[in-house]
Amino acid sequence: MKSVTNRSLLAVTVAPLALAATPAFAASDNATEAAEQDRDYLPTTIVVVGQKEGYGGEDGSSGTKTETALLDVPQSITVLTEDQLEDQSLRQLNDALRYVPGITLETGEGHRDEVFIRGQETTADFYLDGLRDDAQYFRPLYNVERVEVLKGPNALIFGRGGGGGAINRVSKTADVATRFVNLDASVDTFSAFALTGDVNLNAAENLGLRVTGTYEEFDNDRDFYEGRFIGITPTITARLGANTRLTAHYTYDDDRRVTDRGVPSLGTGPLTGYDETFFGVPGFNEARAEVHIARSRIDHDFSDDLHINASVQYANYDKVYANVLPRGTDGETVSLGGYQDFTQRENLIGQANLVWETKTGPLDHMLLVGIEGSVQDTQNGRYGVALSRNFVFLTDPYDFPEVSLTPISRSRDSELKVFSAYVQDQISFGEFVEVIAGLRYDRFDLDTYDILADERGQRVDELVSPRLGLIVKPGEGLSFYASYAESFLPQAGDQFTFLDPAFDELEPEKFTSYEIGVKFAPKTDLLFTAALFQLDRTNTRSTDPLTNLAVLTGESRVRGGEASIVGNILPVWQASLGYAYLDGEILTDSIFADAGTTLQQTPHHQFTAWNRFYATDRLSFGLGGIYRSEQFTSYTNEVILPDFLRIDAAAYYEVNERVTVQLNIENLFDEDYYASAHGDNNIQPGDPFHARIGVRFGF
Repeated sequence: MKSVTNRSLLAVTVAPLALAATPAFAASDNATEAAEQDRDYLPTTIVVVGQKEGYGGEDGSSGTKTETALLDVPQSITVLTEDQLEDQSLRQLNDALRYVPGITLETGEGHRDEVFIRGQETTADFYLDGLRDDAQYFRPLYNVERVEVLKGPNALIFGRGGGGGAINRVSKTADVATRFVNLDASVDTFSAFALTGDVNLNAAENLGLRVTGTYEEFDNDRDFYEGRFIGITPTITARLGANTRLTAHYTYDDDRRVTDRGVPSLGTGPLTGYDETFFGVPGFNEARAEVHIARSRIDHDFSDDLHINASVQYANYDKVYANVLPRGTDGETVSLGGYQDFTQRENLIGQANLVWETKTGPLDHMLLVGIEGSVQDTQNGRYGVALSRNFVFLTDPYDFPEVSLTPISRSRDSELKVFSAYVQDQISFGEFVEVIAGLRYDRFDLDTYDILADERGQRVDELVSPRLGLIVKPGEGLSFYASYAESFLPQAGDQFTFLDPAFDELEPEKFTSYEIGVKFAPKTDLLFTAALFQLDRTNTRSTDPLTNLAVLTGESRVRGGEASIVGNILPVWQASLGYAYLDGEILTDSIFADAGTTLQQTPHHQFTAWNRFYATDRLSFGLGGIYRSEQFTSYTNEVILPDFLRIDAAAYYEVNERVTVQLNIENLFDEDYYASAHGDNNIQPGDPFHARIGVRFGF
């Protein structure tokens, strides 16, 4: 495949940026400096970079790409603010997502983020400041301002996939007006430690520089587990006049860790008594990911009512992982398999948005018009392994077999080109009724090449995705909503590495969401939300019993509800509390399972909680936990992950205005539990009781 740095790609991605930048410098500064400060909310929230102190927030712009309060977005959205992430001492995205109702974690085969959102599995519905970040790796939080989880399909905003929702990380951005230095050091009882720095300088009157960085070493109770992470992100913010701002980010992340596939199942549950046992081969089970992401964005206000922004992002991912893994057990031995896999990917994305606030008679409009173009070039391959013995005895699981690589068994090259255009109108009928309506057009052009089989696949899909929402606001701080949204996923999997010739004529999978809900803000720093939803997935593949060919008759459905309360409940109590109920079922026979099968890793009940209580001005305490009811590990519905309740706690002491000491305890009562799974025989035990102590310095 051609490199993504070809001329056509540059035209797709740079043109939107130039389109926005040219008028930004040519236009006269019609708005006053004061007006620009008032409008500062818009440029920073179409891709959000600000936050309120505490756990709550009012900003819902990631759900609309416009200046919209969270109260007025017809969609369930969970936000984990920087304060909550710091209070819980969370350093990686997968750890943070445990506290989001409606999300369950997949083990990701021990080397990547992978989640189920409202029963829909994904490795690709991850975003960074609203731009797709879809490679398979573990995402850090050292350079993140907050994490947003937008529930339900919404292709109009995010494009393809996103069947259950989308996860957006909001970057820390340089501030042109302040200077600060924040340093953080912590160590836990497993001897894992982390060092983090965050420095912001106002280098000139209209120029801010910020650098965040971290060094972390991993360890836990699992035998032979270790690793380290290095990350650094410099950012620049420049005000190019009263109405124009430029931001630029570069991120380098280097992650190396043991690939741990957990324990197998025995009977209908996990193999017990071996929660610390490593069923791999030390020295071979290793994963390495190097990630480079460079991104810039320009915002310009033509007036108080007309705004434009454009972004361009280049990402380069280099990923290799190898593993020997458990395949099953008879109670005496554990059978083993394995492979080594590599992926190299380049993404180049350009996006531009125009937001126009206007009137037609008595109606107020906030009109969004946008375009996006991207090219994704991926090379993926796999080697098998030869084991001197394809099992270990449970009496001596540390008698590891010798392992060597066999000749390459898979080599694929793919290029995905996407062009998108979308329009959305937010219409206000007076003070009490709003309607959000829009359409997105996507053109997917996928070329794949199976090098070993010398087999090419090519597919073009042109799709239109609608969105419709109604918001009724009977009083201040109260809204009721109803919404309908769709999303699509072409028949090539969410990583788009291979187009199976047997499926290349099949229509894309379709996700359709119906949701009703209520949002209530009794005060500005407290928000209660509740929602009921139905999510239908259609066009999944099944097999025609007469022809034995793949056809599109597969359907599944998830019905459920969510409720949360987030913010300052009392002056001495801030909280993030959530509950989700999920009922997922396959409705027709498909290639996954028969009709009536319960969806994998979709528990009926989830409770998540985190609280911080202030005893004095300097001393406070944290208390929270996670409850998850039992769930099936796969579509076989034969193996069950038991339910569990894990309690966490913390204590914080402010030595002075510059120094804070923090103690976090995970699994306070040393609960034995199983946190996640990848199929029936890769089940990850949860960590036992452990504590982390940290010191934070601010200057």
